[in-house]
Amino acid sequence: MMPSSPSVVPPSPPPPGRAPEVSPLAMPVFRQAGESYLGRHFRAVRLSRAQRPDLTAARQRPLAVYLNHSSWWDPLVCLQLACQLLPERHHFAPLEAAALGRHPLFASLGFFAVDLESARGARRFLDLATRVLEQADATLWITAGGALADPRARPIKPQPGLGHLAARLRRAVMVPLAIEYPFWSGHLPEALARFGEELPVEDAGMRARDWSQVLAARLEAAQDALAAEALARDEPSFEVMLDGGGGRAGAGGEADSGGATAWQRLRTWLRGRRRTPAGGLQSL
Repeated sequence: MMPSSPSVVPPSPPPPGRAPEVSPLAMPVFRQAGESYLGRHFRAVRLSRAQRPDLTAARQRPLAVYLNHSSWWDPLVCLQLACQLLPERHHFAPLEAAALGRHPLFASLGFFAVDLESARGARRFLDLATRVLEQADATLWITAGGALADPRARPIKPQPGLGHLAARLRRAVMVPLAIEYPFWSGHLPEALARFGEELPVEDAGMRARDWSQVLAARLEAAQDALAAEALARDEPSFEVMLDGGGGRAGAGGEADSGGATAWQRLRTWLRGRRRTPAGGLQSL
């Protein structure tokens, strides 16, 4: 390697504990809006009581929550879990570059662009995700399979990037998350979620292919267990994270007008503007 010229000042390293080019999700904005929207379209958001993540074991360690992708509702369900189970953490999530280009607001809300169709885009995702997971209080939410798929389709086929990410990590916890949306009673579906067994990641020396197999098996086990619970329709076996009234669990079924207002404001922001308190419009 050629020595550096003494006249050239190397760039300053990024501040420790922060991931360049990536900002945490703006949780308060999303939470209020998401609660209202989910509450109007689902009877409830329910989390299985059978398998809760061991947050004590994960203390002071970054988390990577990887999930099956069966609906565009998945991010809002993850939002509820993040706010209620991990409120003290900084949360991050990738978003398809084309979608981020259409809705640039999401970049300011904390999403970062990924383009897994190209080798360069895949490398960028791995670099940014690795930097995010160098932060002890970070949680990264990623879909395991990429494209939408039926939650009971087998076998699980995770994207190669998931295994490559696990192979890069030196101190993190990988947590599988199963989600599905069955109908139980009434005209609205349920949003059901169940965590799988967490996997502490050390410098194990495993290859990316081996990690993919291990992670897929744990996600498939969580999905199988959730499918059995969904078929049983045993409501007491689930904790209600959000009731059907548009608010948090225990809201008594009353509409959350603040959440509705936030959702309307977010939809307006997606068009590049936001409402002022006086009811007018001003550019961002």
